[in-house]
Amino acid sequence: MKKRVYSIIVDHLKSWGVKHVFGIPGKSISPLMLELDSQEIQYVLGRHETGCGYEASGYALGSGTLGVAIGTSGPGGTNLITAAGQAREFQLPVLFITGQPSMQDTGRALSQDSSQFGTDLVKMFEPVTLFSARIERGDLLPLYLRHAIEKAYAGEKGPVHLCIPFDVLMEEIADFHIPLPDYAGTLVSDHLERAADMLEQAKRPVLFLGKGAMMADALEEVQVLAEHWRIPVVTAPGGKAAFPTTHPLYLGGYGLGGTKQAMDYMKSGIDLMVVVGSKLCDMSLSGFTEEMEPERMLQFEYALTFAGKSVQAPTEIVLGDMKRNLQGVIALAGARRREEDYRPLPLAPFQPDAGDHTYLSARDTFKALRAALPDDALLFGDAGSHSFYAVQHLDIVEAGTFYFDEVFIAMGAAIGYSIGAKLARPDRTVVCITGDGCMLMHGTEISTAVNHGAGVIFFVLNNGRLDMVEKGMSYNTGRAVGAVYERPLDVCGFAASMGADVYCCRNTASIAEAVQAGMASGRATVVEVMVDPQEIPPILTRLLSLE
Repeated sequence: MKKRVYSIIVDHLKSWGVKHVFGIPGKSISPLMLELDSQEIQYVLGRHETGCGYEASGYALGSGTLGVAIGTSGPGGTNLITAAGQAREFQLPVLFITGQPSMQDTGRALSQDSSQFGTDLVKMFEPVTLFSARIERGDLLPLYLRHAIEKAYAGEKGPVHLCIPFDVLMEEIADFHIPLPDYAGTLVSDHLERAADMLEQAKRPVLFLGKGAMMADALEEVQVLAEHWRIPVVTAPGGKAAFPTTHPLYLGGYGLGGTKQAMDYMKSGIDLMVVVGSKLCDMSLSGFTEEMEPERMLQFEYALTFAGKSVQAPTEIVLGDMKRNLQGVIALAGARRREEDYRPLPLAPFQPDAGDHTYLSARDTFKALRAALPDDALLFGDAGSHSFYAVQHLDIVEAGTFYFDEVFIAMGAAIGYSIGAKLARPDRTVVCITGDGCMLMHGTEISTAVNHGAGVIFFVLNNGRLDMVEKGMSYNTGRAVGAVYERPLDVCGFAASMGADVYCCRNTASIAEAVQAGMASGRATVVEVMVDPQEIPPILTRLLSLE
């Protein structure tokens, strides 16, 4: 039986459990749009292709299945590239599909040409995806689609890209079916006995958790590791939610947004630093000095690229599937949770303040937010000082509920991620922690949330500036250039124009009321918090030198 290429692609998406696809239409991809509608897969019309890519990524994260973003040829495709880079850093399986004028016309002058004769999208996507290819004939679809989906799912997951010309989409080919690749085995290290021995011998260890521990779904395993060997825990900014902040072994964050308690322990003579899922980038190790260098390191990672290179200590690297490798170490040692010894600590009581304030402190802002939310609320931190305040002050009661990236750090990404996650998980409270700078980049995606019924709570810290840039530049060079808005954004006015429910807060009592109203309404809600523009964010250990 023969079918059109566009129909076979949509058949696969449906069989893989994809219920939402994100994009902005154009001629070269119009057959896909029509077929999605025919097969009752919801097409989510974004406001900018980059935002669509973020939404597809958030959908992949929230649903546990494939995210799909579709962009037309030329600029529709180039606008997706930043989203692909962010998806790669989050290790998310996202399929980016871009269009191209008809293959038979390639080599002639074409509008929005995405081939090697124009804006070559295949080459442009290569550095930010695990696989990027152009399907130049319909009969190549089975092999190329299989390559793409295997790359997206096998080992360390990530985004892939297929560019499909219009006439290829319209070709009729023999029908086929490719399952999601659960047939590829996971990589388990043969160094697990050495890792278990190092843990047994350690006298003053520390467990350093990064975003990779969360993306590998190794949350239970790291708790066993910490409790069985009684290891104090610190987290990189992106690993903030890899361990509950209410756990007695938790010392706080390290790097930007870190705590004094974590910093002091790192100076106390560590003999073994156990790293799970962190590249140990400059943001994660900000403030690291020679006196903090451990005697030895044990590092669990998917890839060798950065492992053992940031800290100059003898390092045992355990490569492969982090969850499976940790399970192997736990089994070898007969390790177990010690829940009777480590009961969660209670959160400090919070009393809302109804006073009239010009500005709020970020600390009080996040204490108020936590008090208003259920423990299992999913939170997405955007790029900026607002998220580093959250890293420092926001308590995480349930592990795996706060997502933030300190490596690629695309401004405005959390806006799209939260929308995609909410569409995937309508049962969960979803909060986007963002700032006025990020809103100016991708705040129009709030219109997407309104139009598609994604009841995200957008929690916006407004201080009229690109705060992280302005404070860091001022601290390090004595002056800042181009980081303060002459006319700050009216966040509520902006969001109201798109149909969102809006609240402007100048005290913590109003924050609690606004967040609770947003949860009750189920509608897209913007909570604008007027924070002190002179407050110094926890980012000043990241130095800038002009010498």
